[in-house]
Amino acid sequence: MNETIVGVVGNVATQPVFRETENGSSARFRMAVTARYLDREKNEWKDGHTNFFTVWANRQLAANVAACLSVGEPVIVHGRLKIRTDVHDGKNWTSADIDAVAIGHDMARGTSMFRREPKPETAGVPSRPEPNWETPVEDSEAQREPEVAAVT
Repeated sequence: MNETIVGVVGNVATQPVFRETENGSSARFRMAVTARYLDREKNEWKDGHTNFFTVWANRQLAANVAACLSVGEPVIVHGRLKIRTDVHDGKNWTSADIDAVAIGHDMARGTSMFRREPKPETAGVPSRPEPNWETPVEDSEAQREPEVAAVT
């Protein structure tokens, strides 16, 4: 299947909204991406056009987004771009959504502290020790003479 995969760098524009549904957890937030350019006449950086994306996260990513992201924080989003069109009150609306695969803070613009969420314990499943990958050598095989191959 052909999909448009994008990597977008910008800022969180709205507080993430988290919802738990019968299909699993989901979170969404708006992201602002502003192009910057150097005005050579004034020798200073200027803000260009700002694009807004609605970012959607599911399952564990949704819970982590709701717990970690706040308005104004710099983020990087990697996911599938979806352009949606709709008609509301007789007006055509177009929105650019990203179904996120990965979301993280932009480390070029600040620091962040990563904390791995513990995996939930599975009830009734005993933990298995690491298998012994060594092949035991039996005494009778160690003392056997190699067989001579017949050549015809």
